[in-house]
Amino acid sequence: MSSNTILEVRDLTVAFCEKNEKRKVVDSINFSINRGETIGIVGESGSGKSITALSLMQLLPAGGLITGGSIELYDNEQIIDLVKSKDAEIFRGRKISMIFQEPMTSLNPVMTCGKQVVEAIKIHKKISKKDAKKVAIELFREVKLSRPEILFKSYPHQLSGGQKQRIMIAMAMSSKPPILIADEPTTALDVTVQKTILDLIKDLQKKYNTAVVFISHDLSVVAQIADKILVMKDGCVVETGTPSEILNNPKHNYTKALWSCRPSLDVRVKPLPTIFDYNVNSKFSIITNDQREKYHKQIYSTEPILMVKNVSTFFTEKKNFFGNTVKYVKAVNNVSFNVFKGETLGLVGESGCGKTTLGRTILQLIDGGSGEIIYKGQNLRELSKNELRKFRKKIQIIFQDPYSSLSPRITVGEAIIEPMRVHGILHNNKERKLRAVEMLNKVNLDETVFYRYPHEFSGGQRQRIGIARALVLNPELVICDESVSALDVSVQAQVLNLLNQLKEEFQLTYIFISHDLSVVKYMSDRMMVMNNGKIEEIGDADSIYTHPNSDYTKKLINSIL
Repeated sequence: MSSNTILEVRDLTVAFCEKNEKRKVVDSINFSINRGETIGIVGESGSGKSITALSLMQLLPAGGLITGGSIELYDNEQIIDLVKSKDAEIFRGRKISMIFQEPMTSLNPVMTCGKQVVEAIKIHKKISKKDAKKVAIELFREVKLSRPEILFKSYPHQLSGGQKQRIMIAMAMSSKPPILIADEPTTALDVTVQKTILDLIKDLQKKYNTAVVFISHDLSVVAQIADKILVMKDGCVVETGTPSEILNNPKHNYTKALWSCRPSLDVRVKPLPTIFDYNVNSKFSIITNDQREKYHKQIYSTEPILMVKNVSTFFTEKKNFFGNTVKYVKAVNNVSFNVFKGETLGLVGESGCGKTTLGRTILQLIDGGSGEIIYKGQNLRELSKNELRKFRKKIQIIFQDPYSSLSPRITVGEAIIEPMRVHGILHNNKERKLRAVEMLNKVNLDETVFYRYPHEFSGGQRQRIGIARALVLNPELVICDESVSALDVSVQAQVLNLLNQLKEEFQLTYIFISHDLSVVKYMSDRMMVMNNGKIEEIGDADSIYTHPNSDYTKKLINSIL
């Protein structure tokens, strides 16, 4: 142990009590961290990394129990045993703070952001409400939030993902703790916002000499910030080393697999490597430029199946006393493009650029706006409600969050059967059930899934259910709206492979929406970059990556970690 060590974890073991049995989720892990140092913990969901962080904070969920080992905090020549400490308030927030993965669920939706930060400040500092407000606004400035006085009075739902994460960082740093735990702080954020959050954490660390425990499923993100990396699998640490050692010379097959799961920006392999592939040393074929050119020549020699002409979508921002709109926002601004049968058109841009709104406008899920949306010669804006209802089975959408798009009150089977019943597909529920089970098998889920509820599944499994529900209607065009953005890199690879496999099998056409340019480049034939509701540029995915014309596209590419 170094004299600069601030935290020492020895043989930490955590278990969950289930039906009178103890199930180990963290198994005898060891690490230490020095003042001003960053240790990265990386692994898939279920590897034990978040449980390790929650153990440090004594915030284990119900049933969780530290069954062995010690966690010692060194503070001004005093040693605090965090396992044996009976008063977590001595260190929680004051000595160790945490930035949680999803700020929207961590922040109180019915309290203003400022009030929540003031509340955290007053718990740890004996100051007046007025002084606490001044401290909170100064913290907002410190985490580089523009208009801090306005955001102080705003509610979480009024802020972007990046702004909410900055609020969480301000709250965590309100007591200037010597140790900061960042649990997946950049998951599902745009690459540009992700980079600014990482830079912000580095700046605050340097300013206050804070020790940081940075948790992520993405090795490339961890490598950008960590001095030392722990790779976790099934509750155990399988490899430890510096970022250079882990990335350039990984020893464990699991580490090699984690690094390889992320789509390469240089070559396309088919299929994308997954965690399981490295157990059998699978070989992958490279999709050559000649193969791509041959396929593109085939699909682009036909007429487009979808033509979007001068489409704009407006949202009301302000109404007058009489309820008339006096101010509106152009979420999509005079956009035109074509989609060809059999292609994957990638749509990339930061949050708020209009890409999701554009997808929902094509589906006619959003009213209002102008322009033409022509599918196989038919203008969708001119369809009656009944005609539109019949049409919708031809174009389906896979949502970003399958949990919120599936009703928690009905089984998975009923959720898949429901659209078939609405559109009058097949003759009875018995036939529909057979079709639903067949589609579940197509996405590598078995028949037992049919009878279970959405909350019983992992994020990757729920996304497979969402895919099955979309494809059960035999659509021709599928809009994938951020369908892999919140998944582990390993699960993401499995879902991307599945989408490509199903595209070939069912002769599908995709509009693939994402903020992750590396994923869009891997999946796409052509790529379309959006910014502020407009198209910055559109063209071959490889050409745009290697020779971007727009400064905005260059910024997106430079932000890739």
